[in-house]
Amino acid sequence: MAAARQRRSALGRCRRPWSRMPNSNAKLHANHRGGREASRRELVSRSLQSAQHCLENQDFGTAYAHYLLVLNLAPELKTTVKETFQFTLFKWAEELDSLARIQDLFNCYEQALELYPNDEVICNSMGEHLFRMGFRDEAAGYFHKAVKLNPDFADAKENFYRVANWLVERWHFIMLNDAKRNLTYLRAIENAVRSGSKSVLDIGTGTGILSMFAKKAGASFVYACELSKTMYELAHDVVAANNMEREIKLLHLKSLDIEIPKHMPERVSLVVTETVDAGLFGEGIVESLIHAWEHLLLQPKPKNQDISAGDYGRVIPASATIFGMAVECKEIRRHHRVGMQEVAGVCLSNSVQFFSPTYAAAGSEETVEPYTTEKLSRIPGGYRALTEPCQVMTVDFNNLQELKSLAARKPWKLSLPVTEGGILDAVVVWFVLQLDDEHSLSTNPSEETCWEQAVYPVQGLLDYSVKTGDTVMMEVCCQDCYLKIQKITSLPSECGMDFSDRDNTLSLGNEVELCNALAGLQTSTKQDGSAPVCVLESTEIALLNDIAYHECFKAAMSKVLLSLNPSKDLHSMDVDGHGSGINLQEHQNMSSLGVDPDAFYILDVSEGFSILPIIAGKLGPVRAYSSVEKDQHQAALNVIAEANHFPKETLEFWLSHLEEESVVLQRPKSDKLWSIIILDVIETSGLIQQEVMEKAAISRCLLHSGGKIFPQYVLVYGMLVESESLLLESAVQGTEPTLGFNIAPFINQFKVPVRVYLDLSTLPCVPLSKPAELLRLDLMNPLLNSPSREVKVQICKSGQVTAIPFWYHIHLDEDHSLNTSDESSHWKQAAVVLDEPIPVQVGDELVLHVQHHKSNITITVKR
Repeated sequence: MAAARQRRSALGRCRRPWSRMPNSNAKLHANHRGGREASRRELVSRSLQSAQHCLENQDFGTAYAHYLLVLNLAPELKTTVKETFQFTLFKWAEELDSLARIQDLFNCYEQALELYPNDEVICNSMGEHLFRMGFRDEAAGYFHKAVKLNPDFADAKENFYRVANWLVERWHFIMLNDAKRNLTYLRAIENAVRSGSKSVLDIGTGTGILSMFAKKAGASFVYACELSKTMYELAHDVVAANNMEREIKLLHLKSLDIEIPKHMPERVSLVVTETVDAGLFGEGIVESLIHAWEHLLLQPKPKNQDISAGDYGRVIPASATIFGMAVECKEIRRHHRVGMQEVAGVCLSNSVQFFSPTYAAAGSEETVEPYTTEKLSRIPGGYRALTEPCQVMTVDFNNLQELKSLAARKPWKLSLPVTEGGILDAVVVWFVLQLDDEHSLSTNPSEETCWEQAVYPVQGLLDYSVKTGDTVMMEVCCQDCYLKIQKITSLPSECGMDFSDRDNTLSLGNEVELCNALAGLQTSTKQDGSAPVCVLESTEIALLNDIAYHECFKAAMSKVLLSLNPSKDLHSMDVDGHGSGINLQEHQNMSSLGVDPDAFYILDVSEGFSILPIIAGKLGPVRAYSSVEKDQHQAALNVIAEANHFPKETLEFWLSHLEEESVVLQRPKSDKLWSIIILDVIETSGLIQQEVMEKAAISRCLLHSGGKIFPQYVLVYGMLVESESLLLESAVQGTEPTLGFNIAPFINQFKVPVRVYLDLSTLPCVPLSKPAELLRLDLMNPLLNSPSREVKVQICKSGQVTAIPFWYHIHLDEDHSLNTSDESSHWKQAAVVLDEPIPVQVGDELVLHVQHHKSNITITVKR
């Protein structure tokens, strides 16, 4: 200690003289520091000037580099240059994106977030780039952070809501709220664990609920795997909140990638899973269980041997039985078959064969989902069974050889006798999931279940009508992890042949019977086999079937063209007409001479497949431009145009005229303006299209005098309702449905305030008010717009307000409008779901504060 004090004393003595000396060395240090500070300030000043100069010359990359230098040298300027730095970053990022310099783009954002770690605008922009490139999990993280930093940041909220629908699909909420389903799984897992199956693997754990069931039942070792990063992290939070983080081992892996002993020390005695979809096999349960039996599970229980449950492997669910029946359903029909030969004067007959993706999947080599899904109990217009339910197949999940043989099994034929005549629209499928000997779950459409049913639409027949005694034939197979039902046909009762599985050889005596049967059997092609095939999304087929939509546009376009050319009456303007104006032959002659006879320019920039340009082209001397992108869609429109005897120049594809496809809205020619611009304002989902008001602002500058944007304005309508269904589909309702486990606060972080793709006609709800106009969006006269509005609504029935469904009246002009809630409309509706129900009495008045931002409508309620 004395030696230490001596050293410290000596050090002290050494320092003192330096501290006392007012000599030139101290001045040198001070001058040196002062010189460095002056140099730093000068460098910062020059860099700021250079950055500004680069911005003026749109050299965003160099400007960004200068700002990085400034902010590293002078952190105190962060607040001052923040907005300019953000602008520079975003412009440079756009340039890097266009050059496909993706790594450089992300490097820039990482540098920016080091400087501004809590900047919600930069976080949101980073998320937008990640989302566009397909990194949804990562994008969600940035959007979520931006919302946490600023809960009122509308852009970030809208982005987070959109990505939340991708990351945590809405059926998670519905299934977690299904107390019957949860309790049935719990009871089956309790039986297995208490009988001796103490080591458990939960495949596709989601929120971790089945793993927690196993642990609660007394399992010694529980492992759970989840591929989705978002759901894996959510399960971590859920398991920790329920004090099981040390007892359940979560693996961020696909089950096919789990290895022993790397991830689990040994094989388990029980696998639990609910990786089933409406078609049973669509989430890969067969593939994952084959791998589990081969690599992760103990061997199955030997027959006729009494051994402990802990010494053999088993699966919950144990087995499944799939059922099917043929149905008539107008709603399915209008989404999968074009039902008319003529639309608003445009002939479609035999020119093109339209199919939905489910039909294309039947002959496709790609892995395409061969069915769509519907909750048949809530389908608009209902459905009618044409056959009795029939057992399609069974599968034993505890039999490895049976699972392996599924994919290798050749397609087999199935026949369903028609018990009630009607129109053959689809074969619908559901299943009974046998969890164990005592517990089962059914997805039958007649039962209240969280599952939808698989729908196989019937397409490509000559005649879809069937009568009692006929037979519906189909081919069934399990391929690419999907249950496929294809080659659906009908066999008239006169044929009377049995087409079920049997020996392929036929005796000569059966030759006449075979010929008669084949003559009556419907084929899966149309009469004109040479007609080109065009595959459309089901929403595009529904649009093509929307007669009111096309007739309304035809009338509104005619009105505009007539006002621009009053010397010709409506009839004479039609190129197929016989009036005194320009007829078809005259129009063709002028076009062949390269003459443009005062043509009206019409641009349709609505998304997807649209025949509006062809309808426009039939209204007179028009140059109609379509913005469809797909080659198949362009070919189909060309065929339809030819079938309607169009001059070649009447229909053109706008994107082929653009040097830069991102700038769709521009003049048709340097010296021309548009007569009509058709914008897509409402998404099929029931939301407003993004940036529609910005597109309208550009469009107004591109119209010549008297030209119009369609639609000219949109009115948003809504009403107050009480709907338990919307609550259950939007958020987990406390701990009761999840049997006491604390899951709701974690998954409800991903709830979104607006439910889309609703059918108000079948939504289980009680209206508590009359419809009210909520908002006006005017595309032609922006002075009439307001981003927010307060609306007073009178209560006409007592209850609890849980949601506000909304829809639109789309006004092409004052005389022609479309209602998106009409039964024949191809649009669906949406609803704002309230966080907390509001009790109301008859005569109460609520005030709705309505805001519109981009595609998002927010509605808050106060008394």
